[in-house]
Amino acid sequence: MTTSRTAAKAARPAFVCDACGHQPPKWLGRCPECGEWGSIIESTVSTPLGSGRVVSSRMPAEPARPIAQISAAPAKAVPTNVGELDRVLGGGLVPGAVVLLAGEPGVGKSTLLLDVAQQWAAGAGTPSLVVSGEESVSQVRLRAERLGALHDRLYLASESDLSAVLGHLDAVKPGLLIVDSVQTISAPGTEGVSGGVTQVRAVTAALVGVAKERGIATVLVGHVTKDGQVAGPRVLEHLVDVVLHFEGDKHSSLRLVRGVKNRFGAADEVGCFEMHEGGIASLPDPSGLFLTRYNEPVPGTCVTVAMEGRRALVTEVQALIGAEVQGSPRRTVSGLDSARLAMVLAVLERRTKQLKLYNREVFAATVGGIRLIEPSADLAMALAVASGGLDLAMAPHLVAIGEVGLTGEIRRVGAVGRRLAEAARLGFKVALVPPGCSPEAPRGIEVIEVSDLRSALQSAARASAAHGGDRK
Repeated sequence: MTTSRTAAKAARPAFVCDACGHQPPKWLGRCPECGEWGSIIESTVSTPLGSGRVVSSRMPAEPARPIAQISAAPAKAVPTNVGELDRVLGGGLVPGAVVLLAGEPGVGKSTLLLDVAQQWAAGAGTPSLVVSGEESVSQVRLRAERLGALHDRLYLASESDLSAVLGHLDAVKPGLLIVDSVQTISAPGTEGVSGGVTQVRAVTAALVGVAKERGIATVLVGHVTKDGQVAGPRVLEHLVDVVLHFEGDKHSSLRLVRGVKNRFGAADEVGCFEMHEGGIASLPDPSGLFLTRYNEPVPGTCVTVAMEGRRALVTEVQALIGAEVQGSPRRTVSGLDSARLAMVLAVLERRTKQLKLYNREVFAATVGGIRLIEPSADLAMALAVASGGLDLAMAPHLVAIGEVGLTGEIRRVGAVGRRLAEAARLGFKVALVPPGCSPEAPRGIEVIEVSDLRSALQSAARASAAHGGDRK
């Protein structure tokens, strides 16, 4: 009796959400965790190992060795010859490593990876295999022809079954495998629909195991949710070695590949790309995209230096002060944080006594489609608004770096030396920075330390009066 009762308990029906992995005690029409309707499915769970079962030991396939006797040569990165991607990866793709690349639909993930596959086939000496679960091989061939990504060692397959994907690996024996996307592949014998939590976990675990066993560099394309997170279970990001986010505005040519996790290099690197009619190209020096060239200095603009990962980008902030309105004036931003703009406007009006902005419409934007959310852009934002409100053009070769506090003080930010070096490289002559940053300044740029917003406005006005001329 006890044995039959234990067996029935071990095989009792259980319920799991196929969207988020939540396990409710009974079937529900709507998942209480993620709110999805109709996502609760029935599954069978076995008795866990910790419930009285004993696991016997066995001889390992390879004995443990002292770490000094293990060679690191098999884990050496192989360059993809796509410079900006290699920068983010830490030198290239490591054989056996699994990379998860996630991004919004239509941002250019497939275009970038098709170029990577062609470069690998041409330079690495081993074939590359692209498995598409979303497009036919003819559709991928048309894109490859447009991009000029045709090579005899670049193989294409259109599959949605994991067993068929493994069969292609046996036949082609590639050095690089690209799966576009992991949500479209299903594992036979695994419960749930394609793209569900159970299927994505099983497919990813199987591909990771094959990649490690055969030394195949693998790139998995992942979907994202509406809030920008990688779709699927959180364990997906733990299974892979590298997690990259592909970001960009559809209305801008700029694309950023941002490292989130990297077991083989820095996890805060950013690669810049530009989309064009012929495909996608690396941008080793993208700062020029975020500046506007003027014949004459224009009020309402100020330049700052933002940090994207370890990369310093000189960026222009623009502001337009509208007419007085009745009621609540508009505060419209593009590429900036609307909450920080509202705070800067309040501090600017309260602490300087020079501008009345409570009944004026304010429009602020960045140039080139870049998004500035770090506090170091506060000072440039304030100077751009003051420049537009007072109709006073900033000096064409002035940059402003610093965070603005609620009392009007200018706070120090990180990587000031790297920011100033990039500004000096592009020909900027004067920099307004928080106190204590002068020792980090490189040669060729004049550093003016400002302690509060009022002194920053005065220093900017003096610099504008002393340094005329066109923007360089």
